[in-house]
Amino acid sequence: MAVGEAKTYKIPIGPVHVGLKEPITTWLEVDGERIVDIKVRPGAIHRGIEFMARERNPIQVIYLAERICGICSFAHIESFVRAVEDAASISVPKRAQYIRTIMLELERVHSHILWAGVACYTFGYDSAFNLGLLLREKVMDVLEAMSGNRVNYGVGTIGGVRRDITPEVAAALEDLIDYYRREFAAFYEVATEDPITKARMRHVGTLPPEDAVRYCAVGPTARASGLRVDLRWSSPYEAYADIEVTPIVPQDYMGEVYGDVFDRFLVRVLEVYQSLDIIEKALLGLPKGPLMAEPKLPKLLALLKAADGVGWSSIEAPRGDDAHVIKLTKGDENVTWWKVRAPTYANIVSWPIMFRGQEIADAPLIVNSIDPCISCMERALVVDKKSGSSEVLTKEELLKRSREKTRRLMGR
Repeated sequence: MAVGEAKTYKIPIGPVHVGLKEPITTWLEVDGERIVDIKVRPGAIHRGIEFMARERNPIQVIYLAERICGICSFAHIESFVRAVEDAASISVPKRAQYIRTIMLELERVHSHILWAGVACYTFGYDSAFNLGLLLREKVMDVLEAMSGNRVNYGVGTIGGVRRDITPEVAAALEDLIDYYRREFAAFYEVATEDPITKARMRHVGTLPPEDAVRYCAVGPTARASGLRVDLRWSSPYEAYADIEVTPIVPQDYMGEVYGDVFDRFLVRVLEVYQSLDIIEKALLGLPKGPLMAEPKLPKLLALLKAADGVGWSSIEAPRGDDAHVIKLTKGDENVTWWKVRAPTYANIVSWPIMFRGQEIADAPLIVNSIDPCISCMERALVVDKKSGSSEVLTKEELLKRSREKTRRLMGR
């Protein structure tokens, strides 16, 4: 090495790290304390849920979809059942659409408050972290009142919902709205007005708008870079068609956009207030009517068995676009195939842009800033049983094999 020539080192962070909330490995190439480049290595937690679905009928697959992610369990159910309803041409009653919308927004409140608390914990603001977890309890109590569970609610089903909004639940929802409008303001002020907090998040993990477009960022990560993208706004579904939803972007509130961790924090905090408004409007406009298109399970299963075709759905989950595609074959009770693309799979591609030029100490904060759910996006590790060797599929090879498999399954 010549005198004065820079030397870089590779430092692994993860899969187990105090600053990470999920198992993933990032190999940082560093020059001193400065990150020069990054390689992402997902963990080994691919659970084969899509494969297991082939041995189950669509009703049974609901319980698999719900367990893709604990925080977004209803979001995955919503996207899955909408894909099945698309394939089987099932119309959902209006009241069920509104209840689904309320559930989705409660889950968004839960997800964003939890994320904000974890973000504060990542850079050592334990007081705000504890406050976030305390505030989170209220929405979990209401979800439990609606469904009986604090996670994995079992509310959604094909053609509607399994739980109604009773007068007691409606009162709990109204109390939740008042509580967060009163108490969440303290968390908002603590987390965004404190100069140390701003200094810790501002200009960290920047993702410019043009790179957000180029690397297909979605959800709050894309909106924090100034992109007006929100499926509730651009492609409304359920009750969002009746409720006006405007994408929240930093420039509308701060006058400018940086696309950094602070902007991602700001967007999620403001979306909590937006979700409260949506819940209130959906509750006030909740129509009367049935909860399911077909309440008799044997008849619904017969209807699904007679369906033939491919169904697709994409919704705005708390982390971004959650897409499900499903194939039903006439005469076959079980799902032919099912594919899920969670928002983390799109957002994780932007990490190298966010990391370059940053300090090592900022790495856990940048990782957590997209709110990654690794079990949602995990891809398979291929193992050769004969030789025992393994390989990680490249994007090109994965696309090639996916297309070949799709043609084979569709009989082309």
